[in-house]
Amino acid sequence: MIGNFFYVVFYQPLFNLLIFFYNNLGDLGLAVIILTLIVKGILYPVSAKATKSQKALKEIQPKVKEIQQKYKDNKEKQAEKVLELYNKENISPFSGILPLFIQFPVIIALFQIFRRGLGAGELVHLYGTISRPEIIDYLSFGILDLAAPNIILAVLAGIGQFIQVRVTMPDTPGENKGDFGEIMKNQMKFVLPIFTIFILSTLPSAVGVYWLITIAFSIVQHYLVKA
Repeated sequence: MIGNFFYVVFYQPLFNLLIFFYNNLGDLGLAVIILTLIVKGILYPVSAKATKSQKALKEIQPKVKEIQQKYKDNKEKQAEKVLELYNKENISPFSGILPLFIQFPVIIALFQIFRRGLGAGELVHLYGTISRPEIIDYLSFGILDLAAPNIILAVLAGIGQFIQVRVTMPDTPGENKGDFGEIMKNQMKFVLPIFTIFILSTLPSAVGVYWLITIAFSIVQHYLVKA
């Protein structure tokens, strides 16, 4: 059972957009791609701000380490001074999390859409302004069944995830390799892609298409914001 808030805010709008694009493009995979680009375009201001904030966080790391070293015996004072530094630089250490929280409901909504199917029984969720298609073909580009998992697509998304982590979290020459943050960053390069492959190998390929396009968009966005 889909909650009313989730249904009204995420599920029904995405369902209607998907059917609208399918009606006009004739290919469900292409409809998912266009839908993904629109969602990412809407989220771009938030994501771009998060990217800039992450860059700023990295730039002030030397100052953070100075504070940590200066107040290493007083954790409370250390946290207070680091927070003062963040406020002074107008940086939020949690800004990078917001786009993820916004994106998860979209992924869940897409999963729900393809888990429930796009049959006649589900077309009751269409707005009055959206035409009801006579039949919906799940086969995209003549080769990909969007209703079923696809290991090749999952692996491609995993590779894309690895590239994204390498691009957005590059190695810094001379950085302390024993630093906890550096250790976590190195683990993320491998754990996140493996996790991506595992998850997408169990979900409808439509979610994999969304994920792969999202990764590509994020890499391009990183260079646009960095420029």
